Amino acid sequence: MKVIFSILLLVFFCTSAVAQIRQGKIVYERKTNLYKKFKDDNVTDWLKETDKNKTDMFELYFNDSLAVFKPQDSDLKEMMSWATSKNTVYQNFKDRKRFTIKSIWGETIYVQDSLYKRSWKITDSKRNICGYSCRKAIWQVNDSTRLYAWYCEEVIASVGPESFYGLPGAILGLATEDGGVIYFAKSVQVENVSQEVLVPKKVKGKVYETSELKTKLQKDFGKEKWGKAMLREHFGVW
Repeated sequence: MKVIFSILLLVFFCTSAVAQIRQGKIVYERKTNLYKKFKDDNVTDWLKETDKNKTDMFELYFNDSLAVFKPQDSDLKEMMSWATSKNTVYQNFKDRKRFTIKSIWGETIYVQDSLYKRSWKITDSKRNICGYSCRKAIWQVNDSTRLYAWYCEEVIASVGPESFYGLPGAILGLATEDGGVIYFAKSVQVENVSQEVLVPKKVKGKVYETSELKTKLQKDFGKEKWGKAMLREHFGVW
């Protein structure tokens, strides 16, 4: 009986360890419908139907207090690279700080600010993503916009793509209500992640706060049609 009890106890602890992932790497695929994104810019005049969907790949490294979300390295030549932004976002959940590296018209811009605050409504709806059972949550951005997130309680770190977090588990799926932008995890790997990967290196040059950068870009480019599009891209819900 002692042997049987010991085996059952070992199985219990092994199962618990597997079920609660505290650090690792998640690979995301982001699909952007450019027809929906540029719907007010006569997009059908310059973009073919067959090219309307753009795919970008990202990696999220995390532990229970830090995370970095960044574009996946690739040697492939990217078509229409300007059509979507690819930010690198560091989040420190203990200090409640966020550090973002943006590329705007080929210029690298650094932004440091507090973590975003979002009020999630958790539902009973579930779906399977990447082999994990995920529960659906809703963030009502404003009167006309909402986002859907699907989080996995087995990955207990409260992380997600871009600057998203705040749910009782990792966000493996994220989508705008109209399906214009969709993130889905393609793989979840359990691995040790070094502190060096998760903490931004010291940078040379100006580091902005979000409101400061937005004010500057509005002043410089806000009257131009392409300037307004750029502001939506970099200061929208993400």
